[in-house]
Amino acid sequence: MWEGKGNADLKLNGQTIVPGAQQLVKIEIAKLPTGTVIDLPVHVFNASKKGPVVLLQAGLHGDEINGVEVLRKLLVDKKIKLKRGALIVVPILNLFGFIHFSRDVPDGKDVNRSFPGSNKGSLASRIAYTYAQEVLPLADIAIDLHTGGGQRYNYPQIRYTAEDLGGKTLAEVFNAPFNFPSSLIRGSFRNEAYKLGKTVLVYEAGESMRFSAEAMRIAKVGILNVLNYLQMIKTNDEPLKTKSIALTKRRWIRAPRAGMFLSEIANGSKIEKGQPLGYITDTNDQKIKRVKAPFDGYVFCINNQAVVNQGDALYHIGH
Repeated sequence: MWEGKGNADLKLNGQTIVPGAQQLVKIEIAKLPTGTVIDLPVHVFNASKKGPVVLLQAGLHGDEINGVEVLRKLLVDKKIKLKRGALIVVPILNLFGFIHFSRDVPDGKDVNRSFPGSNKGSLASRIAYTYAQEVLPLADIAIDLHTGGGQRYNYPQIRYTAEDLGGKTLAEVFNAPFNFPSSLIRGSFRNEAYKLGKTVLVYEAGESMRFSAEAMRIAKVGILNVLNYLQMIKTNDEPLKTKSIALTKRRWIRAPRAGMFLSEIANGSKIEKGQPLGYITDTNDQKIKRVKAPFDGYVFCINNQAVVNQGDALYHIGH
């Protein structure tokens, strides 16, 4: 499985990375209104021995910065010493969003809802198109690093496509605290990759615009676990001691009323049906509405928004 394209010339943006070579390739994706060119940096490591091509990417949403730091450290710490195959590392995919502290690009569109894109479309569509044409075709496997959106804090979790048995295997190898299959979303990077027969893992951990040392540690170890399993590297890093919990049933618990939301449960906790998780209180009449667990399971996402509206997602729980 996943013998891949390693041990062959890799062609990217008109450049050729031969077996045994490594190269930084810069792909022009757009220009600022000032005329400044925006290049997408792509680090390519091509081993001499045949093996799979693994794509590591972060910053698809520009405000999700944990993954950016994880990949930066992997590059700086020189953890990448390939025995076989090839590794492509893209620390920041959505450079416009990163510059503007935003999930999206300046026109408000989400690059991760714009695949396969168009070279004549919106800015998000053009970025997706360039990436889908230049980078994605080279990969056999991709690990896409994310955080929760807005003020939602995702407990470290790895997601895969249910129909992809290879993805399930690699999710277990990654060994994040939780793993589960996730539906494909139209226009997403994972959906486009799946159509092309690629295996994609999506790592979700932490909160946008906030660093989480534990989320980054688990991401780094998980990536090395996968590369080690694929016999691409040999690592002496300490593995995650706890075994990943597979979730099969998931549900969002939403705010039954508007008010100030105070959580009383730690993220990642095991919960029992009927257990109080938090409460919502009104600023005027001091009425309290308890939020309780609908079934036994685990909390793997908490909304850190202090003031909520009725229907807002508060907890993501799984069984």
